[in-house]
Amino acid sequence: MAVPTPHINAPQGSFADTVLMPGDPHRSRFIAENYFENPELVNDVRGVQGYTGTYKGKRVSVMASGMGQPAIGIYSYELFKFYGVKKIIRVGSCGSIDKDLHVRDLIIAQGACTNSNYAMQYNLPGTYCPIADFETLERAVAECRRMGVRFKVGAILSSDMFYDDADSAMEWTKLGVLGLEMESAALYLNAARLGRKALTILTVSDSFVYPEENTTAEERQSSFTQMMEIALEIA
Repeated sequence: MAVPTPHINAPQGSFADTVLMPGDPHRSRFIAENYFENPELVNDVRGVQGYTGTYKGKRVSVMASGMGQPAIGIYSYELFKFYGVKKIIRVGSCGSIDKDLHVRDLIIAQGACTNSNYAMQYNLPGTYCPIADFETLERAVAECRRMGVRFKVGAILSSDMFYDDADSAMEWTKLGVLGLEMESAALYLNAARLGRKALTILTVSDSFVYPEENTTAEERQSSFTQMMEIALEIA
């Protein structure tokens, strides 16, 4: 497939080697406008905004993924495969199912469990475990410690369901899963298949353990700055 693709209208060379990828297009714009020097809008197909600029003198990009594994599966695949992007760092939000995590704490996703059939396309004779790039994860941990941020490293669940009729979220705590989101497993699978690198950094936006703790859509869009700054520093 040639570029532009059906989902990204940027010409070749528009994206940096590393792309930050929030789910929300408003968060993509917030990162570009508040952290990039000379940000340039390079994609706006379906309102999925992508920007390229510089951060502390280094070229870096940010582009939204939308919600769910089919969406991030398309965008990350096209960036890796057709635009030559080497690394994607997802910066998203999640619901915590861990008693030690509270709203605004960070999760660095070492692995992504999933109830999705995304990996079925590979026709594997078993179950693949989607994991992060260790070097990028190691740098994120070091940056969290340098900044004094509360965080945990571990497994998350990338779910295809936001509204779960079986209400089974807390079952995953039995295996030490820290939080629930909807994208990372597909991102990690694409990175593995294409020989690229990926990492997910999540801010806890609400808690299944402490239901009184939550954040608004506007707060999720523009106030989860520690996660953004860690991703930019390791980019």
